[in-house]
Amino acid sequence: MFKVYAGHSLVGMKYYRIILTLVVALALPTIMLAKEKETGASADVEATIKKIEQELTDSLLKSDTSAFEKYLASDYLGIGPDGVTQNKSELLADIKSGTLKLESSNLSDIKVQVADPDMAVVVYRTDDKGTYKGKDITGQYRWLDVFVKRDGKWQIAIDQGTQIASKQ
Repeated sequence: MFKVYAGHSLVGMKYYRIILTLVVALALPTIMLAKEKETGASADVEATIKKIEQELTDSLLKSDTSAFEKYLASDYLGIGPDGVTQNKSELLADIKSGTLKLESSNLSDIKVQVADPDMAVVVYRTDDKGTYKGKDITGQYRWLDVFVKRDGKWQIAIDQGTQIASKQ
């Protein structure tokens, strides 16, 4: 900081303003560039996550577990619309056996929030037609998935689904 001495206050203030202006002028492009990189990284993560969600849906429609094996974390915890929890192996078994069977599923209203470079939260809506344990589960659902990046790969650690009540 500059000390303002008696008789030199105008000169000191002038230099202070010049230096402050230079600091701001030099720092601003750096800040803007960092923000631009952050926004670009977030956009890349968002695109990747949306692609994964679509791969999982496509895989489920075929009763194929390959995408789930790839994109569910080993410590995955799923909470179904009925409130029941499942781990990764339980969900894979339900898909393989046909216990969970979707005939159609349309994803929409996908929102991705990148919490930090290794975590993202996704909220989306599905319009599904299918069965679970022999019961009709046709309806609209809102899902929340928590993605974590481990060993350079995005995986779902937690997901939760809620059936959207039909308007009467």
